[in-house]
Amino acid sequence: MSEKKLFLLDGHALVYRAHFAFINRPLINSKGINTSAITGFVRTLWDLIVNQKPTHIAVAFDPSTATFRHEYYPEYKANRDAQPEDISMAIPYIQTILDGFRIPILIVDTFEADDVIGTLAKQAEAEGFQVYMVTPDKDYGQLVSENIFMYKPSRQGNGVEVLGVKEILETWEITSVDQVIDSLGLIGDSVDNIPGVPGIGPKTAVTLLRDYGTLENVLANADNIKGKNGERLKEFAEQALLSKRLATIKLDVPIHFDAEAYNIDPMDKPALSEIFKELEFRSLALQILGEGDLDTPALPGKQPRVVQGDLFASFNDTGDKSEAPKQANTYKVAGRNIDSVDHEYVVASTFEERQTLFKS
Repeated sequence: MSEKKLFLLDGHALVYRAHFAFINRPLINSKGINTSAITGFVRTLWDLIVNQKPTHIAVAFDPSTATFRHEYYPEYKANRDAQPEDISMAIPYIQTILDGFRIPILIVDTFEADDVIGTLAKQAEAEGFQVYMVTPDKDYGQLVSENIFMYKPSRQGNGVEVLGVKEILETWEITSVDQVIDSLGLIGDSVDNIPGVPGIGPKTAVTLLRDYGTLENVLANADNIKGKNGERLKEFAEQALLSKRLATIKLDVPIHFDAEAYNIDPMDKPALSEIFKELEFRSLALQILGEGDLDTPALPGKQPRVVQGDLFASFNDTGDKSEAPKQANTYKVAGRNIDSVDHEYVVASTFEERQTLFKS
């Protein structure tokens, strides 16, 4: 196995994932800032650095403008809700934190993060790297190879998943990873508003690709496919080909893999300390910077003294893990608790209500 390990993070996908992991119990600091997405993202990043020990790393984000896919299909992703305000607020903070970690941020106009990651993954593989694409997005399955893997961070106690060729073939019930895009051409993708062929679901797609191998061969044999499916394939042939094109991750983005630029470098501790203080990230400062009661700072590649639990378990409002593993003889039940003290609940669902609550 190669000692050169490159981790490429899908920035927006991980930010959204972290935000919605806390959607029922958002983390709001004393300034009224929802830090859910920032907390979840940084914990994912730190867990990866500590436990996976990458030699190289970078984070790709989508551009703020339209992509090349919109040029030939304006409806691409048109069904998505506007980006939540809390996520728009979180991304600049996250990028500042990445700067503090000295991790490169990759944004290429008109190309999505998956195109950037796909291009770099193939280039790095050719240079002898093992590449891990850190994302929950299933479309990345088309890129997996002997040395390129999908890395899905832990969520809700399920643990980290690393998907190679074997796992992708089993998940999609296909015989070649190239068939991921053939399958998407048939079934579409509601998340990205890729239409596919109406009435063709995953099970039918599996059968068709087993019999004919590629989407193009399926369409060429539509006359031999009986019933409604044959009719649908003939009627929506162009739409199926468009869907496959939309689902195909580009591998020729104008970006060059520079191994030296993606090296894991020592973090800028003063910069991280400042942003963590602004966000009131006491637990993260303790884990990552060693600030607080710890004697020895935690460094990239070394296990921090604070116990790291499931990244997407519940957090309290200081960023501490309420479900983190407890060390023996460390905790005891307080004499005054929710069962022994009178209390009342206040619902603060708007920014103004939260500000009033904080001032009370």
